[in-house]
Amino acid sequence: MNRAHCAFATAAIATALASAASGCGGGGDTGGPAVFASHPAPPASEFPSAQGRSLADLMREVKAGNDVVAAPTSSVFGVGANRFGFGVFTVSRQEIPDAKVALYAAPQAGGALEGPFPARTESLVVAPQYRSLTTSEDPDAAHVVYVSDVRFTRPGAWNLVALIDRGSGMEATAMPTVQVGSDAGIPQVGQVPPRIHTLTVADVHGDVARIDTRKPPDDMHSADFANVLGRKPIVLLFATPALCQSRVCGPVVDVAEEVKHEPESKGVVFIHQEVYRRNDASQGLRPQLRAFHLRTEPWLFVINRQGRITTRIEGAFGTGELEQAVRAVAPGGGS
Repeated sequence: MNRAHCAFATAAIATALASAASGCGGGGDTGGPAVFASHPAPPASEFPSAQGRSLADLMREVKAGNDVVAAPTSSVFGVGANRFGFGVFTVSRQEIPDAKVALYAAPQAGGALEGPFPARTESLVVAPQYRSLTTSEDPDAAHVVYVSDVRFTRPGAWNLVALIDRGSGMEATAMPTVQVGSDAGIPQVGQVPPRIHTLTVADVHGDVARIDTRKPPDDMHSADFANVLGRKPIVLLFATPALCQSRVCGPVVDVAEEVKHEPESKGVVFIHQEVYRRNDASQGLRPQLRAFHLRTEPWLFVINRQGRITTRIEGAFGTGELEQAVRAVAPGGGS
C-alpha cells in the first residue's frame, strides 16, 4: 500500500475526478453535529427506474453535476450484495453531508443497468472526549460516509453513476469504474481469520507511540489477537491515523474508541493494528496486514466468540454501524 493511496479517490478514478477530489476532505467543520448526523436512505421511488435505461441515458436525462464528486471509500467487491461506501464532495473539496443520493451500476462489457441503490449516511462524529487531536486538528477529516447496498450480478468491471439531490434538483456524476471479484484472499464473513500476533502496551514497555500513531494513543492495545481469537468476541481495526491520506483513519479509530467504552461492548476485545513497519510508510506494510492480504486501509473485522468473522468493512464506517456489529457478537448478543 502506498501512503499516497486515498480511499476517497482510488487509482481507478479518472484524471479529472481524481484531481477534483485530491484532498478527500471536508474543508473543516462547516456545521455542528446535527449537520453530520446519520440519516436513513431515501425511498428508491424518489429516483428514476433503471428499467429501459442505460448509464448514458441517466447522464443525458439528468443535469450534469459539474461541481460535485462521488468517490468510493473501498475497492474490494464481490458478486452479490455489497456494502458500498462513498464520499460526496464539491470540486473545491467541501464535504456534502446531507444530500439524497442513489447509485446505478452497469457491467462495462454490456448488460442491464442495476439500481437505484439509495444511500444512507453514517456519522463519523464522536463525543468530544473520544475525538483525537489527530482528527480535530485535521481540517479535511471526514464527518460522514454514504452507504448503499449495491448488487453486482457478475464479476468484472462495472461503471457507476451517482444521482445526487442537494435540494435544488437531481444531478448526475460519473464514479470510478470498480472491479468485482477482487477479494484476493482477504478473509470473508463466515471464515476464520489468520491468527496474527498484535503487539500490546506490555510488549513495547509502555511506549505506545511505537504501535499507535493516534494522538493521544487509543485504549485498544491491551490484548494480543492470537491469544483471544476463538475465546472472546473481537473488534480488529487496521488503520493508521497519522499516516492515512484518506482522512478517514483518524475518525474511524475515534469511532472504535467511543464504542469500546459503551456498556454494550463489555466483554468484547477491541484491537487497533497500525499499518506500516515502525510507523514509517517507507518501511512497508506490517506483517499483520500481509497475513490478511490487505492493500488498503482502514479495514474493520468483527469476530465472534467462535473465531469467525461476522462483519467486514473496508473504508469508513459510522458509530451506528459498529454498535450494531458489536451487539451481534457481545455476550448476550446474537452470536
